[in-house]
Amino acid sequence: MENQKEVRQFLSSPEGMESPCRKWMKQTSIGGQAVLEGVMMRSPDATAIAVRRENGEIVTQKEPNKSIAKGNKFLSLPVIRGVVNFVEMLFLGVKTITDSARLYDPEMMEDEKPSKAEEYIAEKTGKNAMDVAIFFSVVIAVGLAVVLFFILPNLITGWITPYVHSTFAKNLIDGLIRVGIFIAYMAAITNMKEIRRLFGYHGAEHKVINCYEHDLPLDTEHARTCSRLHPRCGTSFLLIVMTISIIIFSFLGWSENPWLRLALRLAMLPVVAGVSYEVLKLLAKKENAFTRALRKPGMALQYLSTREPDDEMLEAAIVSFRAAEGALSEDEMDDLVRTYTHSREPQAQEPAAAAAAAEDI
Repeated sequence: MENQKEVRQFLSSPEGMESPCRKWMKQTSIGGQAVLEGVMMRSPDATAIAVRRENGEIVTQKEPNKSIAKGNKFLSLPVIRGVVNFVEMLFLGVKTITDSARLYDPEMMEDEKPSKAEEYIAEKTGKNAMDVAIFFSVVIAVGLAVVLFFILPNLITGWITPYVHSTFAKNLIDGLIRVGIFIAYMAAITNMKEIRRLFGYHGAEHKVINCYEHDLPLDTEHARTCSRLHPRCGTSFLLIVMTISIIIFSFLGWSENPWLRLALRLAMLPVVAGVSYEVLKLLAKKENAFTRALRKPGMALQYLSTREPDDEMLEAAIVSFRAAEGALSEDEMDDLVRTYTHSREPQAQEPAAAAAAAEDI
Protein backbone atom coordinates (compact mmCIF):
# COMPACT_ATOMS: atom_id res chain seq x y z
CA MET A 1 0.00 0.00 0.00
CA GLU A 2 2.84 2.38 0.83
CA ASN A 3 4.41 1.66 -2.59
CA GLN A 4 1.10 2.48 -4.29
CA LYS A 5 0.98 5.79 -2.43
CA GLU A 6 4.53 6.62 -3.54
CA VAL A 7 3.62 5.83 -7.15
CA ARG A 8 0.57 8.09 -7.01
CA GLN A 9 2.59 10.91 -5.50
CA PHE A 10 5.25 10.52 -8.20
CA LEU A 11 2.56 10.75 -10.87
CA SER A 12 1.38 13.97 -9.23
CA SER A 13 4.81 15.59 -9.42
CA PRO A 14 5.95 17.72 -12.41
CA GLU A 15 8.07 14.77 -13.57
CA GLY A 16 5.22 12.32 -13.12
CA MET A 17 2.81 14.58 -15.00
CA GLU A 18 4.91 13.98 -18.11
CA SER A 19 5.62 10.28 -17.55
CA PRO A 20 4.15 7.55 -19.81
CA CYS A 21 2.27 6.22 -16.75
CA ARG A 22 -0.29 9.05 -17.01
CA LYS A 23 -2.43 6.84 -19.26
CA TRP A 24 -3.57 4.94 -16.14
CA MET A 25 -4.87 8.07 -14.41
CA LYS A 26 -8.53 8.72 -13.66
CA GLN A 27 -10.10 11.02 -16.24
CA THR A 28 -12.27 14.03 -15.45
CA SER A 29 -13.64 16.82 -17.59
CA ILE A 30 -13.83 19.19 -14.61
CA GLY A 31 -11.76 22.32 -15.08
CA GLY A 32 -11.78 25.82 -13.70
CA GLN A 33 -10.12 29.15 -13.11
CA ALA A 34 -8.86 31.29 -10.28
CA VAL A 35 -11.13 34.13 -9.13
CA LEU A 36 -10.99 36.83 -6.47
CA GLU A 37 -9.89 34.98 -3.29
CA GLY A 38 -11.27 31.70 -4.58
CA VAL A 39 -11.69 29.13 -7.32
CA MET A 40 -14.32 28.36 -9.93
CA MET A 41 -14.77 24.75 -11.03
CA ARG A 42 -16.91 23.69 -13.99
CA SER A 43 -18.23 20.18 -14.62
CA PRO A 44 -20.43 19.14 -17.57
CA ASP A 45 -23.52 19.85 -15.44
CA ALA A 46 -22.68 22.75 -13.12
CA THR A 47 -20.40 25.69 -12.37
CA ALA A 48 -19.39 26.26 -8.76
CA ILE A 49 -17.48 29.07 -7.06
CA ALA A 50 -15.90 28.93 -3.60
CA VAL A 51 -14.57 32.19 -2.13
CA ARG A 52 -12.88 32.79 1.20
CA ARG A 53 -13.96 36.06 2.80
CA GLU A 54 -11.71 38.26 4.90
CA ASN A 55 -13.16 36.77 8.11
CA GLY A 56 -12.08 33.26 7.04
CA GLU A 57 -15.54 32.09 6.03
CA ILE A 58 -15.95 30.11 2.78
CA VAL A 59 -19.03 30.99 0.74
CA THR A 60 -20.18 29.11 -2.34
CA GLN A 61 -22.36 29.55 -5.40
CA LYS A 62 -23.50 26.79 -7.74
CA GLU A 63 -25.40 27.16 -11.00
CA PRO A 64 -26.39 24.69 -13.73
CA ASN A 65 -24.52 25.03 -17.00
CA LYS A 66 -26.42 26.53 -19.92
CA SER A 67 -24.33 25.79 -23.00
CA ILE A 68 -25.97 26.52 -26.36
CA ALA A 69 -24.12 23.45 -27.72
CA LYS A 70 -25.96 21.07 -25.40
CA GLY A 71 -28.30 18.92 -27.49
CA ASN A 72 -27.20 20.63 -30.72
CA LYS A 73 -25.36 18.17 -32.97
CA PHE A 74 -23.92 20.85 -35.26
CA LEU A 75 -22.50 22.97 -32.43
CA SER A 76 -21.03 19.81 -30.89
CA LEU A 77 -18.98 18.95 -33.99
CA PRO A 78 -15.16 19.03 -33.70
CA VAL A 79 -13.68 22.52 -34.23
CA ILE A 80 -17.19 24.07 -34.06
CA ARG A 81 -17.45 23.04 -30.40
CA GLY A 82 -14.10 24.69 -29.77
CA VAL A 83 -15.38 28.02 -31.11
CA VAL A 84 -18.53 27.74 -28.99
CA ASN A 85 -16.50 26.82 -25.89
CA PHE A 86 -14.09 29.73 -26.49
CA VAL A 87 -16.92 32.29 -26.69
CA GLU A 88 -18.80 30.82 -23.74
CA MET A 89 -15.66 30.77 -21.58
CA LEU A 90 -15.04 34.46 -22.36
CA PHE A 91 -18.46 35.40 -20.98
CA LEU A 92 -18.30 32.85 -18.15
CA GLY A 93 -14.87 34.17 -17.12
CA VAL A 94 -16.11 37.75 -16.75
CA LYS A 95 -19.33 36.63 -15.01
CA THR A 96 -17.38 34.41 -12.63
CA ILE A 97 -15.06 37.26 -11.63
CA THR A 98 -18.09 39.49 -11.02
CA ASP A 99 -19.83 36.78 -8.98
CA SER A 100 -16.71 36.09 -6.91
CA ALA A 101 -16.38 39.80 -6.07
CA ARG A 102 -20.03 39.82 -4.94
CA LEU A 103 -19.47 36.71 -2.81
CA TYR A 104 -16.30 38.17 -1.27
CA ASP A 105 -17.84 41.56 -0.41
CA PRO A 106 -21.59 42.01 -1.15
CA GLU A 107 -21.53 45.64 0.03
CA MET A 108 -18.73 46.51 -2.41
CA MET A 109 -20.74 45.18 -5.34
CA GLU A 110 -23.84 47.15 -4.30
CA ASP A 111 -21.93 50.32 -5.21
CA GLU A 112 -21.04 48.88 -8.66
CA LYS A 113 -24.14 49.79 -10.64
CA PRO A 114 -24.52 49.52 -14.42
CA SER A 115 -23.99 52.78 -16.30
CA LYS A 116 -26.91 54.71 -17.76
CA ALA A 117 -25.94 53.53 -21.23
CA GLU A 118 -26.00 49.89 -20.07
CA GLU A 119 -29.35 50.40 -18.35
CA TYR A 120 -30.72 52.01 -21.54
CA ILE A 121 -29.55 49.10 -23.72
CA ALA A 122 -30.93 46.62 -21.19
CA GLU A 123 -34.30 48.36 -21.30
CA LYS A 124 -34.42 48.39 -25.11
CA THR A 125 -33.26 44.78 -25.53
CA GLY A 126 -35.14 43.30 -22.60
CA LYS A 127 -31.89 41.96 -21.15
CA ASN A 128 -30.64 42.15 -17.57
CA ALA A 129 -28.49 45.26 -16.98
CA MET A 130 -25.72 43.14 -15.44
CA ASP A 131 -25.69 40.90 -18.53
CA VAL A 132 -25.24 43.99 -20.68
CA ALA A 133 -22.38 45.14 -18.42
CA ILE A 134 -20.72 41.72 -18.74
CA PHE A 135 -21.09 41.89 -22.53
CA PHE A 136 -19.32 45.25 -22.69
CA SER A 137 -16.61 43.96 -20.32
CA VAL A 138 -15.97 41.07 -22.72
CA VAL A 139 -15.88 43.46 -25.70
CA ILE A 140 -13.33 45.68 -23.92
CA ALA A 141 -11.20 42.66 -22.91
CA VAL A 142 -11.24 41.27 -26.45
CA GLY A 143 -10.41 44.73 -27.83
CA LEU A 144 -7.38 45.05 -25.56
CA ALA A 145 -6.24 41.54 -26.52
CA VAL A 146 -6.54 42.42 -30.22
CA VAL A 147 -4.45 45.56 -29.72
CA LEU A 148 -1.79 43.81 -27.64
CA PHE A 149 -1.52 40.48 -29.47
CA PHE A 150 -2.51 41.34 -33.06
CA ILE A 151 -2.18 45.03 -33.93
CA LEU A 152 1.10 45.56 -32.05
CA PRO A 153 2.83 42.41 -33.44
CA ASN A 154 1.61 43.34 -36.95
CA LEU A 155 3.15 46.80 -36.65
CA ILE A 156 6.46 45.43 -35.39
CA THR A 157 6.53 42.72 -38.06
CA GLY A 158 5.74 45.31 -40.72
CA TRP A 159 8.99 47.12 -39.87
CA ILE A 160 10.97 43.87 -40.30
CA THR A 161 9.31 42.22 -43.31
CA PRO A 162 10.93 44.41 -46.01
CA TYR A 163 14.07 42.40 -45.28
CA VAL A 164 12.27 39.01 -45.35
CA HIS A 165 10.96 37.47 -48.58
CA SER A 166 9.44 34.15 -47.44
CA THR A 167 5.71 34.28 -46.59
CA PHE A 168 6.10 31.55 -43.98
CA ALA A 169 9.09 33.37 -42.43
CA LYS A 170 7.07 36.58 -42.18
CA ASN A 171 4.22 34.74 -40.42
CA LEU A 172 6.71 32.94 -38.21
CA ILE A 173 8.29 36.24 -37.14
CA ASP A 174 4.82 37.68 -36.53
CA GLY A 175 3.89 34.66 -34.39
CA LEU A 176 7.12 34.69 -32.42
CA ILE A 177 6.67 38.38 -31.63
CA ARG A 178 3.13 37.59 -30.46
CA VAL A 179 4.40 34.80 -28.20
CA GLY A 180 7.18 37.07 -26.90
CA ILE A 181 4.69 39.80 -25.99
CA PHE A 182 2.49 37.22 -24.25
CA ILE A 183 5.37 35.83 -22.16
CA ALA A 184 6.61 39.34 -21.31
CA TYR A 185 3.06 40.30 -20.26
CA MET A 186 2.77 37.21 -18.02
CA ALA A 187 6.17 37.86 -16.46
CA ALA A 188 5.33 41.53 -15.82
CA ILE A 189 1.99 40.99 -14.06
CA THR A 190 3.45 38.39 -11.69
CA ASN A 191 5.10 41.28 -9.82
CA MET A 192 1.67 42.52 -8.69
CA LYS A 193 0.65 41.31 -5.21
CA GLU A 194 -3.00 40.72 -6.20
CA ILE A 195 -1.95 38.75 -9.29
CA ARG A 196 0.40 36.57 -7.24
CA ARG A 197 -2.52 35.62 -4.98
CA LEU A 198 -4.68 34.95 -8.05
CA PHE A 199 -1.94 32.70 -9.46
CA GLY A 200 -1.81 30.94 -6.08
CA TYR A 201 -5.47 30.03 -6.45
CA HIS A 202 -4.71 28.96 -10.03
CA GLY A 203 -2.08 26.59 -8.64
CA ALA A 204 -4.62 25.33 -6.08
CA GLU A 205 -7.10 24.58 -8.86
CA HIS A 206 -4.51 22.45 -10.70
CA LYS A 207 -3.34 20.65 -7.56
CA VAL A 208 -6.88 19.63 -6.59
CA ILE A 209 -7.70 18.35 -10.09
CA ASN A 210 -4.39 16.45 -10.20
CA CYS A 211 -5.14 15.02 -6.75
CA TYR A 212 -8.49 13.70 -7.96
CA GLU A 213 -7.10 12.35 -11.23
CA HIS A 214 -4.34 10.48 -9.40
CA ASP A 215 -6.93 8.85 -7.10
CA LEU A 216 -5.49 10.40 -3.94
CA PRO A 217 -7.78 11.31 -1.02
CA LEU A 218 -9.14 14.78 -1.83
CA ASP A 219 -7.81 16.76 1.12
CA THR A 220 -5.20 19.44 1.68
CA GLU A 221 -2.55 16.97 2.85
CA HIS A 222 -2.59 15.05 -0.42
CA ALA A 223 -3.40 17.98 -2.73
CA ARG A 224 -0.33 19.76 -1.36
CA THR A 225 1.91 17.00 -2.78
CA CYS A 226 0.49 17.34 -6.30
CA SER A 227 1.84 19.33 -9.22
CA ARG A 228 0.59 22.84 -9.87
CA LEU A 229 0.84 22.16 -13.62
CA HIS A 230 -1.89 20.57 -15.73
CA PRO A 231 -2.13 19.68 -19.45
CA ARG A 232 -5.63 21.18 -19.86
CA CYS A 233 -4.67 24.60 -18.50
CA GLY A 234 -5.87 27.73 -20.28
CA THR A 235 -2.30 29.03 -20.33
CA SER A 236 -1.33 26.04 -22.48
CA PHE A 237 -4.38 26.70 -24.66
CA LEU A 238 -3.28 30.28 -25.34
CA LEU A 239 0.19 29.11 -26.34
CA ILE A 240 -1.38 26.52 -28.64
CA VAL A 241 -3.57 29.25 -30.17
CA MET A 242 -0.50 31.32 -30.98
CA THR A 243 1.31 28.32 -32.45
CA ILE A 244 -1.66 27.18 -34.56
CA SER A 245 -2.17 30.75 -35.76
CA ILE A 246 1.33 30.75 -37.31
CA ILE A 247 0.43 27.69 -39.38
CA ILE A 248 -3.07 28.82 -40.42
CA PHE A 249 -2.07 32.43 -41.12
CA SER A 250 0.71 31.16 -43.41
CA PHE A 251 -1.96 29.88 -45.80
CA LEU A 252 -3.39 33.42 -46.02
CA GLY A 253 -0.17 34.75 -47.52
CA TRP A 254 1.17 38.14 -46.48
CA SER A 255 -0.61 41.25 -47.65
CA GLU A 256 1.47 44.42 -47.63
CA ASN A 257 -1.66 46.30 -46.56
CA PRO A 258 -1.50 46.08 -42.73
CA TRP A 259 -5.24 46.65 -42.27
CA LEU A 260 -6.19 43.93 -44.76
CA ARG A 261 -3.67 41.62 -43.09
CA LEU A 262 -5.18 42.36 -39.67
CA ALA A 263 -8.75 41.89 -40.95
CA LEU A 264 -7.91 38.47 -42.43
CA ARG A 265 -6.31 37.33 -39.17
CA LEU A 266 -9.24 38.46 -37.05
CA ALA A 267 -11.65 36.73 -39.45
CA MET A 268 -9.70 33.47 -39.03
CA LEU A 269 -9.59 33.66 -35.23
CA PRO A 270 -12.65 31.39 -34.75
CA VAL A 271 -10.97 28.72 -36.89
CA VAL A 272 -7.74 29.08 -34.92
CA ALA A 273 -9.63 28.80 -31.61
CA GLY A 274 -11.59 25.75 -32.78
CA VAL A 275 -8.54 23.88 -34.05
CA SER A 276 -6.53 24.81 -30.93
CA TYR A 277 -9.30 23.43 -28.70
CA GLU A 278 -9.13 20.07 -30.46
CA VAL A 279 -5.33 20.02 -30.24
CA LEU A 280 -5.45 20.78 -26.50
CA LYS A 281 -7.94 17.95 -25.87
CA LEU A 282 -5.86 15.55 -27.96
CA LEU A 283 -2.59 16.43 -26.20
CA ALA A 284 -4.20 16.04 -22.77
CA LYS A 285 -5.78 12.69 -23.68
CA LYS A 286 -3.09 10.89 -25.67
CA GLU A 287 0.04 9.53 -24.03
CA ASN A 288 3.18 9.05 -26.08
CA ALA A 289 6.59 10.67 -26.50
CA PHE A 290 5.29 12.97 -29.24
CA THR A 291 2.36 14.42 -27.23
CA ARG A 292 4.54 14.79 -24.12
CA ALA A 293 7.07 16.78 -26.14
CA LEU A 294 4.34 19.03 -27.55
CA ARG A 295 2.91 19.62 -24.07
CA LYS A 296 6.19 20.72 -22.53
CA PRO A 297 6.22 24.39 -23.69
CA GLY A 298 2.69 24.98 -22.37
CA MET A 299 3.44 23.17 -19.12
CA ALA A 300 6.63 25.21 -18.67
CA LEU A 301 4.70 28.45 -19.22
CA GLN A 302 2.42 27.50 -16.32
CA TYR A 303 5.33 28.19 -13.97
CA LEU A 304 4.56 31.85 -14.73
CA SER A 305 0.75 31.64 -14.43
CA THR A 306 0.64 29.56 -11.22
CA ARG A 307 2.12 29.88 -7.74
CA GLU A 308 2.41 27.37 -4.91
CA PRO A 309 -0.83 27.83 -2.94
CA ASP A 310 -1.25 27.83 0.83
CA ASP A 311 -3.60 25.39 2.55
CA GLU A 312 -6.48 27.87 2.68
CA MET A 313 -6.32 28.24 -1.11
CA LEU A 314 -6.35 24.46 -1.47
CA GLU A 315 -9.38 24.24 0.82
CA ALA A 316 -11.34 26.71 -1.33
CA ALA A 317 -10.40 24.72 -4.45
CA ILE A 318 -11.52 21.44 -2.84
CA VAL A 319 -14.89 22.93 -1.86
CA SER A 320 -15.38 24.30 -5.38
CA PHE A 321 -14.43 20.95 -6.97
CA ARG A 322 -16.76 18.98 -4.73
CA ALA A 323 -19.62 21.39 -5.41
CA ALA A 324 -19.14 21.18 -9.20
CA GLU A 325 -18.71 17.40 -9.07
CA GLY A 326 -22.06 17.00 -7.31
CA ALA A 327 -21.14 13.71 -5.59
CA LEU A 328 -21.72 15.01 -2.03
CA SER A 329 -25.09 15.66 -0.44
CA GLU A 330 -26.04 19.14 0.78
CA ASP A 331 -25.32 18.13 4.37
CA GLU A 332 -21.91 16.74 3.40
CA MET A 333 -21.10 19.95 1.51
CA ASP A 334 -22.14 22.03 4.53
CA ASP A 335 -19.86 19.92 6.75
CA LEU A 336 -16.97 20.37 4.30
CA VAL A 337 -17.44 24.15 4.24
CA ARG A 338 -17.59 24.28 8.04
CA THR A 339 -14.42 22.19 8.28
CA TYR A 340 -12.53 24.57 6.02
CA THR A 341 -13.93 27.78 7.52
CA HIS A 342 -11.42 29.49 9.80
CA SER A 343 -12.93 32.33 11.81
CA ARG A 344 -10.66 35.33 12.10
CA GLU A 345 -11.15 38.04 14.67
CA PRO A 346 -10.52 41.63 13.47
CA GLN A 347 -6.94 42.58 14.20
CA ALA A 348 -6.55 44.71 17.30
CA GLN A 349 -5.43 48.25 16.62
CA GLU A 350 -2.17 49.54 17.98
CA PRO A 351 -2.70 51.96 20.92
CA ALA A 352 -1.62 54.96 18.86
CA ALA A 353 -3.90 54.01 15.96
CA ALA A 354 -6.82 53.43 18.34
CA ALA A 355 -6.31 56.85 19.91
CA ALA A 356 -6.19 58.50 16.50
CA ALA A 357 -9.39 56.73 15.48
CA ALA A 358 -11.10 57.90 18.68
CA GLU A 359 -10.04 61.50 17.97
CA ASP A 360 -11.56 61.25 14.47
CA ILE A 361 -14.87 60.18 15.99
